[in-house]
Amino acid sequence: MDALQDQAVQDQTVASNRLPKTTLRFVHNGPLRVLKSLYPEGDAICHTVLVHPPGGLAGGDRLDIDVDVAQGAHGLVTTPSATRFYRSEGEAASQHSRLHVQSGARLEWLPLESIAHPGCLALNRLTLNLDPGAEMIGWDITALGLPHSGQPFDRGQYCQHIEMPGQWLERGLIDAADWRLRQSPLGLAGNTCLASLFFASGSDLPRTRRAIALDAARHILLADETGLPAGATSPNSHVVVVRVLAGQVEPAMQVLKQVWAAWRAGLWQLPNRPPRIWSM
Repeated sequence: MDALQDQAVQDQTVASNRLPKTTLRFVHNGPLRVLKSLYPEGDAICHTVLVHPPGGLAGGDRLDIDVDVAQGAHGLVTTPSATRFYRSEGEAASQHSRLHVQSGARLEWLPLESIAHPGCLALNRLTLNLDPGAEMIGWDITALGLPHSGQPFDRGQYCQHIEMPGQWLERGLIDAADWRLRQSPLGLAGNTCLASLFFASGSDLPRTRRAIALDAARHILLADETGLPAGATSPNSHVVVVRVLAGQVEPAMQVLKQVWAAWRAGLWQLPNRPPRIWSM
């Protein structure tokens, strides 16, 4: 991790549509890079795996990820492992992902979870810029501490920022010392995993399409036998959001994967095709 100290790391991923194929071009500075581009669904959809070999961020580290999906292209971006925010001695660690989806393009932003280690000072920022006619499905999953390893999130701060400028903003600061937020039934109720899945559009979504998204999500949430605290809402005509709380990552992610597959089928008429890296 010392090699990342005070160094801005950029990975710019550009997907462009040439005839029926979505192709990938990228540049990188530092260890963050594209591991693989795959076409399990045919040439139209490019599955891209981003990898950060150091495995995490310590105090003072910064990762910048820029994704630009060109007109008519369809990209899916994921990671092979969790992003870890390690203990800091004073400086914050940050990751900023900026996603731009051009008109007529689609993006699926599906990185694995972020883990806030005890003692971290972290900012995880996601900015969505969608042109009219662009659409995307994305998620954000956060795990507080490593309770199964005897490392609860008992000190430190984690700030989560998700923004679609002019349309949607969610920002929350989780302080390990904020017992009321972490334990209250009106807060996290003792849960250590926070997960959100969203469908976003650069244009107004017709009421019928929003209803399809909400009905599909609520059907899955009601059928979930684990009884996780969860809900689905549409804060405005550009966004539909599902939120889930859980005691660990796996059950929350399973719910989000089910909703993601249902949205793919109902809103884009695409089959459920999980990235290959998830099963390795």
